[in-house]
Amino acid sequence: MAFQGIANRCFNVVHKQNLIYNTCWEDPLLDRQALQLGPQDSVALITSAGCNSLDYALEGPAEVHAIDVNPLQNALLELKIAAIRSLEFDDFFQLFGHGRHADWQSIYRDRVRDQLSDVAKRTWDKRINFFDGSHRRRSFYFRGTSGLFAWLINRYVRRRPELRSAVDELLEADSLEQQREIYRRRNVDHLLWTRPLRWMLRRDATMAMLGVPRSQRNQIDRDYPGGLAKFIQDRIAHVFQNMPLKDNYFWRVYLTGEYTPECCPEYLRADNFSALKAGLVDRIKVHTSTVEGFLRQHDRPISRYVLLDHMDWLYDRFPDLLVSEWQAIVDRASAQARVLWRSAALQVDFVDPLQVTIDGKPVRVGDLLTYQNELAASLHQDDRVNTYGSFYIADLRGLAA
Repeated sequence: MAFQGIANRCFNVVHKQNLIYNTCWEDPLLDRQALQLGPQDSVALITSAGCNSLDYALEGPAEVHAIDVNPLQNALLELKIAAIRSLEFDDFFQLFGHGRHADWQSIYRDRVRDQLSDVAKRTWDKRINFFDGSHRRRSFYFRGTSGLFAWLINRYVRRRPELRSAVDELLEADSLEQQREIYRRRNVDHLLWTRPLRWMLRRDATMAMLGVPRSQRNQIDRDYPGGLAKFIQDRIAHVFQNMPLKDNYFWRVYLTGEYTPECCPEYLRADNFSALKAGLVDRIKVHTSTVEGFLRQHDRPISRYVLLDHMDWLYDRFPDLLVSEWQAIVDRASAQARVLWRSAALQVDFVDPLQVTIDGKPVRVGDLLTYQNELAASLHQDDRVNTYGSFYIADLRGLAA
């Protein structure tokens, strides 16, 4: 119990004081297929780095509500929104594609800053060098806590020239057959998984940097043969050998510190940038709050919920809050609502038994959900990130708005 407490405190310290995520690690290509967004939909999602809020807005829903308890994550989405409104595409791509801009300090001061909230202004005033390329971690994608880990991994790879060459060759492969041949010929598994790296991945401090709470590690250690280190090793081997890297912008930015015009999130493509700038970005609203807190104050139905993986740590540490969050979801859901979430666990067993109240009567959450298991399994198989144990799509049917 004492060890668990230390791990939780480490996670809390990291999360309360830092920008954790500089890019989203949930594949929105899957989410768009699962959500089937239409012009009548109102989406509530956890902000993270804001990439997927912009991605969903491109589908044209009525509203996208980005919610996060960490104000720094919301400040990042605000910065992206302000930059879309005030900059031309080339400058925007230098910022969020390459992760740096030589003129960032003047651009920020003269064109972007006035469009930010006071909290976001204070956030970026203190971190203005995150984008100017002046730090030894030159890219924004090497900043924040997950970015620091990415930078450390890149230093580790760079100091092993044979491994760096193999990774670069993998990223430029034209087919899965080439990727598999390179992976085997260059012996990537042996080059990558040295004892120091395995040791680092077993540390709670490392997992906290990546936004992984102890509860998620416990789930993987419990469910996956070989535990967390083997889980990560197997997932990376699967990505390198069985998933096309040509369009896998998640791993490209992690392994290089930048995107390319051909391999990047949808909001970083010129046509989509123009669509966002023309008005779609105005459909995004940013809320520094818990999911429950937002839903209690929001006075209109929500038809789509994207909960990421935050229930993994909520159920373990704050089970009462998980119940009250689902009560708020049920209370605010439209008649045809759909909920998406991910988990480190291979199978989630803590959602269905939760009890909420409808018309004064207790009801199991599982009795309200119609799971789209076949669709979820099919999409999860194609997840370009490939770091979650499971993916869920569930409909809340027959609820009053």
